[in-house]
Amino acid sequence: MERAHLEGVLDEDTTAEGLHTFGRSALGTEYVYLHLSLPGRGLRDISILSGYIHLQKMELSSNKINDLSCISHMPYLVELDVSKNQLTTYFDFKPPKNLKSFNQIEKVDGLKGLKSLRRVDLSNNKIKSLQGLEGHDLLEVINLENNQVAEVSELKWIKDLPLLRDVNLLKNPLQVAAVNAEDPPPEVVAAHDHRIQLLCHARQPQGLLDSTLPGFGDPYPMLVLLGPVAGGRRQLALKICRKFKNFFRFGPCHTTRTAYFGEENRFDYYFISQEEFGKMVEAGKFLATYKYGGHSYGLARDTVESIAREGLATCVHLEIEGVRSLKNTYFQPRYVLLVPRDKWKYGERLRRTGLFSRTEIAEALARVDTYLQINQDFPGYFHALINTDELEEAFTELTHLVKVYLGLEPPDSLDLQGTKGRADGVSNSPENGFGLWMVSWLFFWAQTEFPDSSEDGFELRWNFWTPLRMILGSDGVS
Repeated sequence: MERAHLEGVLDEDTTAEGLHTFGRSALGTEYVYLHLSLPGRGLRDISILSGYIHLQKMELSSNKINDLSCISHMPYLVELDVSKNQLTTYFDFKPPKNLKSFNQIEKVDGLKGLKSLRRVDLSNNKIKSLQGLEGHDLLEVINLENNQVAEVSELKWIKDLPLLRDVNLLKNPLQVAAVNAEDPPPEVVAAHDHRIQLLCHARQPQGLLDSTLPGFGDPYPMLVLLGPVAGGRRQLALKICRKFKNFFRFGPCHTTRTAYFGEENRFDYYFISQEEFGKMVEAGKFLATYKYGGHSYGLARDTVESIAREGLATCVHLEIEGVRSLKNTYFQPRYVLLVPRDKWKYGERLRRTGLFSRTEIAEALARVDTYLQINQDFPGYFHALINTDELEEAFTELTHLVKVYLGLEPPDSLDLQGTKGRADGVSNSPENGFGLWMVSWLFFWAQTEFPDSSEDGFELRWNFWTPLRMILGSDGVS
């Protein structure tokens, strides 16, 4: 019974086992033990240490200690390790050189009398506020890594410390919140926009969409051309839709910018006011939205659904911001990156339009590098890369690529091994929709007669959906 009662309570015999480093006391008047090491002993009560006033270093890690009041009787203590205990606060004791981590401290409390404190390590705890660190004019280092500090306003407690040179707030919610609020990564912006579209759309009456294919998991086929402004994506999108009019229909986006010279409403874009755009967002009308050049852009659900209703695939052109937003949806388009490699020639093209300022031209040129860097850093993010220095050559490349997508041409010249493709970046990975599975579909297409016009609605829909949902959409794996 007595043994059970004393379990976890530090006694003199156990203390003697941990004492080491015999030397002069801090005052130099006597020889004493200076260090105590008792890690992993299951200790809960260490009040007996109140009498060991000469200790300068203690290691009491991996115990069950929740009370450090005895340390207030140790005026010469310079280093303390009480990591991996059950501390929820700490007390008014002579400051150690390092108060180590992995406890459950929730607030900085009990430091008011420690005016000589120079370094505080409270990492890996549950601290939410920096209150309690103020007024320590000698404090140089604060380590609060992996805590729960979430508000920037908490820095007010330490902003007037004159000698403070190092503050560690890594792995705190503060960092994520501050970055996302002030300069959010593009993926966060896209996810935020997508969340808004989902929430607004969920409030509307729901029904079966025309873009829903009969087969479970079959994606509606879409072709997305993306690249820098005036880099050829609009012209190529319109030309490819005219050439493959029995397969594709161009889907204009909505935008709040004014029309450039030569652009037509409802043909190039739907030009609307910011107020109208906001109302469409609230009504859940958009699949994807993004901002570029201070203007809002959006791909409307009705645009895609009206094209799908005709049994055709949708072709759109977007900036990278729109692609990031669209990638959050359930659609699985084929993304073709159109980039001018000759930046001088591209700059001249921008200047000749007379539509862009010097700043806008410089930004457009910089985005060429951005697109190429994304293509390099994230293999498979785009399904193909085409150089648009010469638009006619680019159209030839794109035409060939689309024919291979549709199964109208064999993929030989695209080089299924990815070594000499006419369109850069095309590979035979399952994600890119190429591979041996595609070759087997070519035989099916060779046996199928395609109608000359869309008047044969049923036959066209059957011919189009059945193989194209495999070739343009997914290989059945992803």
